[in-house]
Amino acid sequence: MKDDIHSYCLLSIVHSQAFPFIKSKEEFISTLKTILYDDYFDCVEISQNPYEGLIGEVVALIKASHMDFTYCGHSRLFKNKLNINSLDEGERVKAVEELKRGIDEAYSIGAKEFQFLSRTYDKAKIDEHILSLAKSTRELCEYAKKFGITVTLEIFDHDIDKCALLGPIDRVTAFLEKVKDIDNFGFMCDLSHIPMIGESIEENLTPIKDYIKHAHVGNTSIRDKNDIAYGDMHPRFGYEKGENDVEELACFLQHLKDFGYLHENGKNYLGFEVRPIPGEDERIVIANAKRTLRRAWQLVH
Repeated sequence: MKDDIHSYCLLSIVHSQAFPFIKSKEEFISTLKTILYDDYFDCVEISQNPYEGLIGEVVALIKASHMDFTYCGHSRLFKNKLNINSLDEGERVKAVEELKRGIDEAYSIGAKEFQFLSRTYDKAKIDEHILSLAKSTRELCEYAKKFGITVTLEIFDHDIDKCALLGPIDRVTAFLEKVKDIDNFGFMCDLSHIPMIGESIEENLTPIKDYIKHAHVGNTSIRDKNDIAYGDMHPRFGYEKGENDVEELACFLQHLKDFGYLHENGKNYLGFEVRPIPGEDERIVIANAKRTLRRAWQLVH
């Protein structure tokens, strides 16, 4: 039997994606506890809390569970309709300032990583958007560095759901040339986004292998636009119209291991991003993810 995956990384789960249908503070805490009770996980990813005054209780529960946590700033851009790579300087600055407030909150609760993503773009002005994103990234990293926080940019799809600038690997590498000297910056790669971009796992990961700071695993459905899980909805592994299952996850893990991201006694993050579709039990979806990871890891050499 292969060495256990827990010996190679910190396993995390994205709370807001695992439980997307929360309607109250009480339900939010209850679903968070579902994760915290499970000693399979080492870390939970949290974002700007949807309920005022709840962040302190959330962090206290996470710390009581002896789990690590990271901070995702995506919702700050979505909620406020902000574009970090806008060509309008005023709009770009607004987005940077909002993410700086997210970095402040991340620091105040003790998070050591802050995540963000690129946003929409004009297809005729991709080079200009890349320059804008690089400028914003430098400002964010400089600000976060004084708090000892690493800034990670998550690579999303470019034309299906989030329609983010980064995006295809040619854009990612063009952007990387402008920021690769920043010592507290890196990328988050995501198995569920790779089919949406239309690249192979090798094409997507290899050019950024030395800059991967975080990894997500999950599934996507892109065959039928009318499917309830179409796009960036992260259905369970093995979903009938999905793209990722044991084989694809094993390939993803093999590359991360070959790159040295996953290594014995490693502490890098490997996070599940899964969510139930209506009618599914979230606990079963989490169990599905754990079983899929175990089976995939058996194929890694």
